[in-house]
Amino acid sequence: MWQMEDTTKDTITTISAFFLWGIFPIYWKALYHVPSTEILAHRVIWSLVFMLFLLSIQGRWKETKSIIFISQDIPRFLFTSVLLAVNWLTYIWAINTNQIVEVSLGYFINPLVNVCMGMIFLRERLYRWQVLSVMLAFIGVLFLTMQYGRVPWIAFTLAFSFGTYGLLRKTAKAGSMVGLLFETAILTPIALAYTITLGIQGSGAFFSIGLHTDVLLTGAGLVTAIPLLLFAHGARRIQYSTVGFLQYIAPTGQLLVGVFLYKELFTSTHAISFGFVWMAIIIYSISSLLSYKKQLNL
Repeated sequence: MWQMEDTTKDTITTISAFFLWGIFPIYWKALYHVPSTEILAHRVIWSLVFMLFLLSIQGRWKETKSIIFISQDIPRFLFTSVLLAVNWLTYIWAINTNQIVEVSLGYFINPLVNVCMGMIFLRERLYRWQVLSVMLAFIGVLFLTMQYGRVPWIAFTLAFSFGTYGLLRKTAKAGSMVGLLFETAILTPIALAYTITLGIQGSGAFFSIGLHTDVLLTGAGLVTAIPLLLFAHGARRIQYSTVGFLQYIAPTGQLLVGVFLYKELFTSTHAISFGFVWMAIIIYSISSLLSYKKQLNL
């Protein structure tokens, strides 16, 4: 009974993380009047501040210091920090230019991109149903490209930057919070220099537009860290297959926010394209669940 209560609690915690990721376009949309590069700079700076505060409270400096002596992790963090910056900047810019629907497409296809990367770089084997799911997602994206006459580069940038980021972080020794600390620490000198330059030139938003903007920019660190903490706490305690299903809450939330709250277009072309992607997700999720149950019975 106690174990069931713990599992339920951890599942709710994980759902909360994905739900917050799904509705956070509302937060970044509130900063539409601030350039995306400046929002990114503040997100980096305040994420570092919050992570330093949090790790101090948790007393995890011994773990943090030990990572410094793992030589292979340092070059990896240099690369993942760039990928993180690219992902965050693309995400923020797309939201504030009314392209949330394409953002959601990127995070719908991201798990399938992960599957391909696992096959190519980690020699992971794909079952026939998983191959079918990847092909269906490809057809959906190809259809959208042909109908629009352009590649959905926002979706691809988000999916591949986050997929590559996840692949590199998968082989790192550091946990999610400690890793984020190192990545934001690498980016912060550049972010600080940029923010100070804007302040000197009188073109920065911080301390010049109003208290509301200042609070939102400062809160960027909190917004970044809270779902990460919820996910780190809950996801490691529940079945991996369950996490696989729950991860689609985030792009679903983004899609609903974009279409119903901000009235972005969702045409028949979108419906057909997303339909192929959703079909791919259903097939992939079911095949993963059956494979996981089969492994448990061995």
